[in-house]
Amino acid sequence: MSGGFTSKLNKSLVVINLTTIYRLVFHLVSCLCPLQEAECAYVLFVVAILWITEALPLSITALLPGLMFPMFGIMPSTQVASAYFKDFHLLLIGVICLATSIEKWNLHRRIALRMVMMVGVNPAWLTLGFMSSTAFLSMWLSNTSTAAMVMPIVEAVAQQIISAEAEAEATQMTYFNESATHGLEIDETVIEQETNGRTEKTKPVPGNSNGSGKVSSKMEMEKNSVTGAKYRSKKDHMICKLMCLCIAYSSTIGGLTTITGTSTNLIFSEHFNTRYPECRCLNFGSWFMFSFPIAVILLLLSWIWLQWLFLGFNFKQMFKCGKTKTVNEKACAEVIKQEYEKLGPMRYQEIVTLVIFIVMALLWFSRDPGFVTGWSALFSEYPGFVTDSTVALVAGLLFFLIPAKKLTKTTSAGDVVAFDFSPLITWKEFQSFMPWDIAILVGGGFALADGCQESGLSGWIGSKLSPLGSLPVWLIILISSLMVTSLTEVASNPATITILFPILSPLAEAIHVNPLHILLPSTLCTSFAFLLPVANPPNAIVFSYGHLKVIDMVKAGLGVNILGVAVVMLGMFTWIEPMFDLYTYPSWAPDLVNQTIP
Repeated sequence: MSGGFTSKLNKSLVVINLTTIYRLVFHLVSCLCPLQEAECAYVLFVVAILWITEALPLSITALLPGLMFPMFGIMPSTQVASAYFKDFHLLLIGVICLATSIEKWNLHRRIALRMVMMVGVNPAWLTLGFMSSTAFLSMWLSNTSTAAMVMPIVEAVAQQIISAEAEAEATQMTYFNESATHGLEIDETVIEQETNGRTEKTKPVPGNSNGSGKVSSKMEMEKNSVTGAKYRSKKDHMICKLMCLCIAYSSTIGGLTTITGTSTNLIFSEHFNTRYPECRCLNFGSWFMFSFPIAVILLLLSWIWLQWLFLGFNFKQMFKCGKTKTVNEKACAEVIKQEYEKLGPMRYQEIVTLVIFIVMALLWFSRDPGFVTGWSALFSEYPGFVTDSTVALVAGLLFFLIPAKKLTKTTSAGDVVAFDFSPLITWKEFQSFMPWDIAILVGGGFALADGCQESGLSGWIGSKLSPLGSLPVWLIILISSLMVTSLTEVASNPATITILFPILSPLAEAIHVNPLHILLPSTLCTSFAFLLPVANPPNAIVFSYGHLKVIDMVKAGLGVNILGVAVVMLGMFTWIEPMFDLYTYPSWAPDLVNQTIP
């Protein structure tokens, strides 16, 4: 109780102390730029600081533009309020309907376990199996729910590995002791024959070859910080660490591949389409085409990095054909098989959810793939009217219309009759899954972006950043990516992209570079919050199991961060460049070079 009161008191003191800084910043900004731009910059600064420090809840801070913009005369209240609900929110509603049904009917567990069973039970391949299944689920579910769902399965498998090793060693020791006792009897017989009945005998101590009698494996001195149990060996501890981190990182990497995979992708796509409405190059299909290779390469490199860091990477052992399964591998396979059998045969509700899921994905991909004519051409009279949110809403409504089971009652005559049906999901279940805080946070970001545009702050920032055009494009992309990756470790991912979008967009326009060239890598790098337990929810979930220390996450996460930025840079200058013609300044972006900036 006292700890919670202290935390609230500290946050209140932070807010009180920051008010003085806010006044000073406002006076400073007023001296640097015109009044209207200064007022908008002040609002942006206040919201950014509160988002980074989390002195107030993120969603409450997101409401401040709705209060401050009308007070400063930047935008009328009705215009600000309309910014809080966009096409993004309709897309989010449809996706959450799908996620609710998937989790309600346990389809996510079936997919994860089935994919792991297909990969195999060798520790390295098992890890890759968990990473692949987690990344696949994270493409459609939130990163947080994916990590929360998979971790209990991973923990059960990890504990089974440890117990199987203990059982195997116990069996081997029993067999060794029996063999040693039998050999001792033979030796005693030989000694008696040689010494003509000498009664004094020397028995070798059963154990290792040097006669010390000590068990060769050493107990790990560290304890699990949650359960307090000791690890049998350092290898067991390393396996637990490896499996925890592979779930945390793969749930984040998987979210990169689809627009709906993570909130930062959704926020960026809506911001981008609002700022550049004439550019219709970003949709579900085009996003998947450029981000899927990045996710696959990063997933494989992260798997190799984590294997090498915690267990060592033995290619010869991994790819050795015809190798007999060890006791540990058989135990892991048995655990996964038992978990899968507990689900029973595939039920009607799971089949319907899976069908809607596949149909929705196919409609997303085929709406406007780019290389061929999509089905959106059927509505050519209304170009741009049908979007990915339209598809999501159609699928979302089906979950409320399709019956999951009949509701029956027994009449006075003893007959069982159906009087109603229960849908696949109910409104109450949908509400429990719907991230309203994210919806409000995104709305606040849209309001900030509109305010920057209306006040002229975006143009003013662009004019001041134009000298950066003398730097090579690759260096600008690298600097912005590293800046985003660093900031997202201490601030939430949605807050990071919301803060930086109004800055990076004018930068690209000012230096006459295709905005996608800077915005795409920055958006992807916003998800690279791998260093700290508090950097994102999946990290916190796996850290709560007690196998990891902060230093473990820092060492592993630093390597994945570097790999992530490197892979993104590789993609931007290889397959992504021709997809969007990044070296040509597009017609849908404003040409600030030929305009007069006040």
